[in-house]
Amino acid sequence: MKNKLINIKLKSNRFIGNNEKCFIIAEAGVNHNGKLSYGKKLIDIAVEAGADAVKFQSFNAEEIILKKAPKARYHIETTGSDKKQSWYELLKTQEISLEMHKQLIKYCKKKKILFMSTPYDKKSVDLLNSLDVEIFKIASTDVNNFQLIEYIAKKGKPVILSTAMSNFKEVQISVGILKKYLKDNFIIMQCTGSYPAPLNEANLNVIKTYKKKFNCLVGYSDHVMGEMAALASIPLGICCYEKHITINKRLPGPDHRASLEKKEFANLVRNIRKIELSLGDGKKIISKPEMKNHKKLKKYFVATKNINKGDIITENSFTAKRTGGKGVSAADYYKLLNSRAKRKYKINHIIKV
Repeated sequence: MKNKLINIKLKSNRFIGNNEKCFIIAEAGVNHNGKLSYGKKLIDIAVEAGADAVKFQSFNAEEIILKKAPKARYHIETTGSDKKQSWYELLKTQEISLEMHKQLIKYCKKKKILFMSTPYDKKSVDLLNSLDVEIFKIASTDVNNFQLIEYIAKKGKPVILSTAMSNFKEVQISVGILKKYLKDNFIIMQCTGSYPAPLNEANLNVIKTYKKKFNCLVGYSDHVMGEMAALASIPLGICCYEKHITINKRLPGPDHRASLEKKEFANLVRNIRKIELSLGDGKKIISKPEMKNHKKLKKYFVATKNINKGDIITENSFTAKRTGGKGVSAADYYKLLNSRAKRKYKINHIIKV
């Protein structure tokens, strides 16, 4: 990443960028199971954990899937075979109506958390745009759907793009579209498209690849169980982090098992903030707590033999010891070396300026 400020400023005066705290998105997704009450509970979980945004998914089943399209493997594992319920039928139960969108947005405003949603089709893009969403999220399933990416980018609002299940060329083309319409006003997210994903498939070093190749904001959309991948991603300089949340992992639906419940998510957010605190600002200075120990632990010069006033101080004339902060600092070695003594010193006497 070049040394230039890249920042996204949202209407709500929230910032996402390299010099900001990691922007944490609680991915409610379809874990509302079509119920407004569940949607509100998911918002509460996000708020209480201290997330910056809560994100849902907006789609019209007819617009994104054929009625006879087969389920993905994890959908079969979590919701049963197509014979029990087709993928189309499952998606119909997870749609969010216009009124439910309005109620969720209203509740987010009341709770002072940013509402987000992922549109999976053009009609849903228009719906969210009409509801004045501040930022669009594009799912990994559409990273090669350049038609939809361009349609969203033309709206002129910031975009977050997840990149699971894609190769570098597809990401490169998608980034090109976003740059064309949005300049730097977008984020790409490393992501692994398994639900849940094994730790050894997180491939967090892609974050560094994206930064180097695209010179843009980079985040991480996390499907790995536990905290390991999440916490490892923070020192890599992500500006945005996303994790699925649920009311209860045992609820029916495809994404609950790969999501975090209330206490787990709150603990993760706390630990992310602790990691950020430990990273600091990158400026190497003597910190305030260090100053209390600095003089006692650092070394200062003392004579190793008798020195007369006017003698040339050679390397064998002095050595560094702890003196309690008195005398010439060991850091001034080259200033003291070969200088003339301004006074007389005995062995172990502190050398003064």
